[in-house]
Amino acid sequence: MPKENMQQIFQDLYERAKKREVFTDLMSIVLNRENILLAYREIKNNSGSKTVGTDRLTIKDIECLTAEEVITRVNRLVTGRKEGYQPQSVRRKDIPKPNGDTRALGIPCIWDRLIQQCFKQVLEPICEAYFSKHSYGFRPNRSVENAMAEVSKHLQLSHLHYIIEFDIKGFFDNVNHSKLIRQMWTLGIRDKHLLGKIKRILKAPVKLPNGELIYPTKGTPQGGIISPLLANIVLNELDHWVESNWEKIL
Repeated sequence: MPKENMQQIFQDLYERAKKREVFTDLMSIVLNRENILLAYREIKNNSGSKTVGTDRLTIKDIECLTAEEVITRVNRLVTGRKEGYQPQSVRRKDIPKPNGDTRALGIPCIWDRLIQQCFKQVLEPICEAYFSKHSYGFRPNRSVENAMAEVSKHLQLSHLHYIIEFDIKGFFDNVNHSKLIRQMWTLGIRDKHLLGKIKRILKAPVKLPNGELIYPTKGTPQGGIISPLLANIVLNELDHWVESNWEKIL
């Protein structure tokens, strides 16, 4: 199945989600041969693929494998173990911020990044059918520039004079796992095998710089491939609440 056919599958998922259909068999698409290869190409083109995880591997350690070996390895990691999918520990790295504080990044191992990309490609079109048209962060074909253009338009056409900006402190670190899964269920994502693996990703141990392992009960690693999409799922209700209160005023 070529890349073009995968794009048709993604479009079909979007259209079905627009009709508010329920999805109970998404894992067959996640582990589809062409979906895995597409995920591999996406990861390879990402500069972060050269960053090591706790296993010290990068994309170069996958490049030497054939396409079939990559596909087999992904399938084995996700479904081939008796204990189920077990993501490796996430490497914690503190990044300095301009204000003197630090931002904690969580860097999954390269194979887990590839697997997360496989999930993201399938979940994203479903979620896009539910997201607010006024949401611009971490979404395909949208950017900060698009958001600024929209703001500029309303400032001029509606003669508005103020912009309100607010920040959710420590948002990624405090995502409630149970609520996130419930929200995914509400979006029609009801493949229990998939949801179980998302839970495993959320609860993957985090390895601190001193070597200590911690086991998160909340949050999603800022730095994980799938984390921005999961964050948008959590914020979707807030986006629509803001939209319902102020959209018609503009």
